[in-house]
Amino acid sequence: MLPSGEQIDIAADQRAGIVEVGGGLRFYEVGGRAVLDGYASEAMCASGRGQVLIPWPNRLQDGSYKFDGRRHQLPVNEVDKRDAIHGLVRWSPWKVGARERHRVVMEHVLHPQPGYPFTLALEIEYVLGPGGLSVTTSATNAGKDPCPFGCGAHPYLTLGTASVDSLVLRAPGRTVLQEDERGIPRGRSAVAGTDYEFQRPRPIGPTQLDDCFTDLERDEDGVARVRLQDPESGNGLTLWVDEAYGYLMLFTGDPLPDVARRSLAVEPMTCPPNAFRSGEGLIRLAPRESFSSTWGISPG
Repeated sequence: MLPSGEQIDIAADQRAGIVEVGGGLRFYEVGGRAVLDGYASEAMCASGRGQVLIPWPNRLQDGSYKFDGRRHQLPVNEVDKRDAIHGLVRWSPWKVGARERHRVVMEHVLHPQPGYPFTLALEIEYVLGPGGLSVTTSATNAGKDPCPFGCGAHPYLTLGTASVDSLVLRAPGRTVLQEDERGIPRGRSAVAGTDYEFQRPRPIGPTQLDDCFTDLERDEDGVARVRLQDPESGNGLTLWVDEAYGYLMLFTGDPLPDVARRSLAVEPMTCPPNAFRSGEGLIRLAPRESFSSTWGISPG
């Protein structure tokens, strides 16, 4: 039995691998070239690589929150910062709901548990097409009470370079959240004139990123795009998000030995860190109500 369970590969003129454990994205390749900094099938997922972040992305202070007048306490699984991080489905088994050569739908039911006494029916559809990879997440409140919800994803992007320092980044965030030492937002500021300004393409250089951006510039189609380019090889890629995603986390992985600026995590999020406490961007799902969001990667 592999650490990440069943391996579900899909292919067109590209290849992607999805895993049973967490329903996440293990690898994505185009023309034999890795687009994601993934992990081997024989390895356990590390550093959140390709994982699905539901029912909240990023951190929740002390793992506690109030919803509709009731206080809830979740397990604190980022012990050094005393936070609950990245939701409840990353290590749960998902099942294949539909499968074609170029497409797979992963399904999971998040049952009530201490700290989150709600029921969510979840689907994630991975599709390879002419424009690259698209990932659509759908959630339905299958319980009898309203529930809080947010979602995100954790892909690490690579262009095959030893470091991201030389890569040229264009990112659409006009505002960056100011976070404390625990990763909890305490304010916000405009990126203009700071090291966080990437609205016009420029090399990442020595900039260390572990920051949440919002106020995203969008194209006429409502899509916000992050562009990464290697000026030496000419290779590039674009990660895009639809209007359901109002936040992007950019992370150069400096403190992680297995990342250490080898790749750039670009994390689509429907809400910022600590949303279960702050309410910012938090989605309230009524019984039988559904929510859907889509992001994707376009190579080239």
